[in-house]
This record gives sequence, structure tokens and C-alpha cells, in this order.
Amino acid sequence: MPTKPLRADAARNRAKLLAAAVEVFGSRGLDAPLEHIARQAGVSIGTLYAHFPTRDALFDAIFPERLSALDRIGAEALADPDPWRGFVTFLEGVFALQAEDRGLNDAISRRVPLSGQVEEVCTRGVGHAEKIIARAREAGRLRADFTVADLAVLTSAVSQVIRTAPDDWRRFLCLYLDGVRA
Repeated sequence: MPTKPLRADAARNRAKLLAAAVEVFGSRGLDAPLEHIARQAGVSIGTLYAHFPTRDALFDAIFPERLSALDRIGAEALADPDPWRGFVTFLEGVFALQAEDRGLNDAISRRVPLSGQVEEVCTRGVGHAEKIIARAREAGRLRADFTVADLAVLTSAVSQVIRTAPDDWRRFLCLYLDGVRA
């Protein structure tokens, strides 16, 4: 059944809510109070809930498109003829994305439960990671025992570094890479 188009004022309010959500989640993380988003957008909390009845609905409205950068980062890493450089490019790209936005940091590190659409995009990123890891291992450049589970632990660790010392994640990654290089 086709959905009825929004009235002009409702469409403006929805756009203001989306922009505010990007800003508030980006600066405070995914557990930011929805009241802050409504206030930032200049609308009531009731208006927010009229457009997005759940926090997940709001996540699904903004994060799949923003997380689609994972596809680009993965494709760039897989296109690199040097498997180790591709692996490093992938990690640097993902962690730079996390460092730019606390909401993306929370989503990628899965610090909070993810909505269905956001989970789907993150799962695609894991698919890229599996190929990138396998390629670097097969080339003898990455430790043979390194797995996607190790990447999940690394992502969680870097996420915490980003939350507490945002300027130190690159140094932490360099030290880690020295330990996993074959």
C-alpha cells in the first residue's frame, strides 16, 4: 500500500529531526537522549515519536546510508594489489570513520544493540573483512591465526581508545599491526 506524502511542515520537521539526530548521535553517541534530538531540531518529543516511534526507527533512518562507507572502504582495500596494504587501508578507513562520529563508533563497535537495517550494513562490512583478512593471510603478510573474531576485539579496543583518547587511535593501531604482521 503506497504511503501518503508528508505535509510540507511535517517533511520539514522530519528533515530537522534527521539533521539533529546526526549531530547529537555524532557528538554524544547512540545512547544520547532523544529529548536532546527533539530540542536540537526545535520540535517536541511527541513530534519526534510521531516520525520515529522507536530509537531503532531513527537509527534505521540515518545510519544505513552513513555506514555504507564500509562498502567503499572494503572495496578499496580489496582492490589494492598488496594484501597487507589493503588490510591496513581497511582498518585505517574503518577506524577513521569511527573517530569522526561517536554514533558510528558505537554502531561499528556494536556498543549498543543495533536495529535490523544497521545490523545488516555492519554485517556486510564483516563480509568484506573476512575476504581482506583471508587475502592477507594467504599472502603470508598477516599472522595465520588472525581471524574475524580478532578483528572484532580490535574494533572494540579501538572504539574505547577513540572514546577516551580520540587522538591516540592511530598510534594504538600501529602498535597492534606490528604484533599481527607475519
